[in-house]
Amino acid sequence: MIRPLAIVLSIVLAVPAVAETRVPQTQAEISLGFAPLVAEAAPAVVNIYAKQVVQAQQSPFSSDPFFNQFFRNFGNTGPQVKNSLGSGVILSEDGIVVSNYHVVGMSTDIRVQLNDRREYKARVLLADEESDLAILQMEGVESLPYLELRNSDNVEVGELVLAIGNPFGVGQTVTSGIVSGLARSGISTGSARGYFLQTDAAINPGNSGGALIDVNGDLVGINTSILTRSGGSNGIGFAIPSKLVGQFVDQARAGFDSFQRPWAGMFGQPVDADMADGLGLDRPGGIVVSDMHAVSPFLAAGLESGDVILEVEGQPVNTPAEMVFRMSVVGLGEAAEVLVFRDGVQSIYEVALALAPEEPSRMTVETSARSAIPGMVMSNINPAVLGQFGLPLGITGVVVEKPGQVGARLGLTPGDVLRSVDDQDVTTTEEADQALRDARKRLTLEVQRGTQRVVMRFRL
Repeated sequence: MIRPLAIVLSIVLAVPAVAETRVPQTQAEISLGFAPLVAEAAPAVVNIYAKQVVQAQQSPFSSDPFFNQFFRNFGNTGPQVKNSLGSGVILSEDGIVVSNYHVVGMSTDIRVQLNDRREYKARVLLADEESDLAILQMEGVESLPYLELRNSDNVEVGELVLAIGNPFGVGQTVTSGIVSGLARSGISTGSARGYFLQTDAAINPGNSGGALIDVNGDLVGINTSILTRSGGSNGIGFAIPSKLVGQFVDQARAGFDSFQRPWAGMFGQPVDADMADGLGLDRPGGIVVSDMHAVSPFLAAGLESGDVILEVEGQPVNTPAEMVFRMSVVGLGEAAEVLVFRDGVQSIYEVALALAPEEPSRMTVETSARSAIPGMVMSNINPAVLGQFGLPLGITGVVVEKPGQVGARLGLTPGDVLRSVDDQDVTTTEEADQALRDARKRLTLEVQRGTQRVVMRFRL
């Protein structure tokens, strides 16, 4: 366990975890700097080298018996090895490591290098592209140094922090800065969408997955991305809060290979100044509920359309992404206290946090070689499918889970909802599968993509 000495700096510190703040009292304290803190924390930050085999790309004419004669090798590429370099943080003495999904998420060969240059193989236990987090297990290790997770809800703007990682592959590097902002949820950076801490500590390529620590050496976030026009650090970096990292570790240890989020089953929008006046709020803030699914846990708890959600577990929520984050860190199987504003009165409701129901059954079907679109995977829409693809709450029917090679070439994408095949309405996978098998020389599909409906016509 790493628990660094208290560090005194040449400016006044304001750290919630430390009751007393003071300025350096002696020349020795002034010259101390961050050295003892780095010496204690750095061994728990690792370099990660990952390899991913990218599958071969086939010619778009490979399935056409006529054109394949003339374009047999057109567009064909063999399997390629994609290398990635990043950082990670050891979170337990038995070798649990957290990093970014974009560093290791799809990799098949992962090596973890400690700062003393020892290397170990590792495997992915849990990976989630949406949060851009991955949990690894190092092999053949014991009694490793590790960082403690701090409750990131207690982090304040202005706190001093250090970013430790391996920028540009030059070796382990430490940069310092402050926490510049909290609850940065209105941004989407690479794979990650959601809720971030902002810092001005320099973060560069290769820092991804590295540690953002406070002056006690506790982990407050996992560095994930920057905003830049030049490709270098401009002092606007983002870290995934440690409280969410803790949930990832818990689920990885429980045996999950993908992150399980509580399902809200509702849509809402941030309350702006104009809306606040109409709703009777004294200031903008919160999320106004616009729609709820029939089996939404918020509906079951007693909420209604038009209610304003102000807080989840005592923490303010001003965007849907913040609310999802707050629900995720409370965890599945728990009940979250939700502060709601309705008709001028604030009330607390308890919302049970659970996965989206898999009822009715998906009845997943993969189309056969006889189908007009072979190799396409379709499912009936249920609440779990709604959450998986972000579909409108009231939508029903058949969703394309995987379009397959032919379907992708025709323009279908995961999440498309099939409304009709050759002017025949389809409401189940069985109906859609049969209609695609019956198609002959021409095929007409009516597809809903988001809020738009598109008619596609093809010659078979």
